[in-house]
Amino acid sequence: MDMNQHSNSGLRIFIIGFMGTGKSHWGKRWAQLHDMSFIDLDEIIEKTEGQSVVDIFEKAGEDYFRVKEASILRDQLTQQNCIVSCGGGTPCFYDNITWMNQHGYTVYLSAAAPYILKNVLDEKEKRPLVKNINEAELLFFIEQKLKERSPFYNQAKLILDAENLTETSLQGLIPGTI
Repeated sequence: MDMNQHSNSGLRIFIIGFMGTGKSHWGKRWAQLHDMSFIDLDEIIEKTEGQSVVDIFEKAGEDYFRVKEASILRDQLTQQNCIVSCGGGTPCFYDNITWMNQHGYTVYLSAAAPYILKNVLDEKEKRPLVKNINEAELLFFIEQKLKERSPFYNQAKLILDAENLTETSLQGLIPGTI
């Protein structure tokens, strides 16, 4: 390896933010661009549980899901050189944000409620917390959840505007890496 090249070895980037901000989309693109592996926390939970996140919420409840989520998040400590896309609520439970900050680099994809609403409406059936809510209620729900979650999201080491992301958004912003 050229001595002037940066190494991503050992790096763990956790992408956090509200549903509909592009965590999975950008996580995959950035991982590919920077030769890192991509991990979608919700996908791992679904594989482990043998059912969708929506079904887990409906059958076992949110508390069960959050315990499982925290456990699987911590299992990612064995992964290196990766970008982990976290569920919207992941940073808000079981001191997950502190754990992520201690074991990697957190990136919060921040967005305004109307932007999130537009994106979430396109995929409402896949979103357990908003599946049965009409558009006006959904906007209110998003605004309330953003207020609740902001203290956790804002602990991220890097905050990016989700509405203006590009393939080079991480370039030079994460110390010692990409």
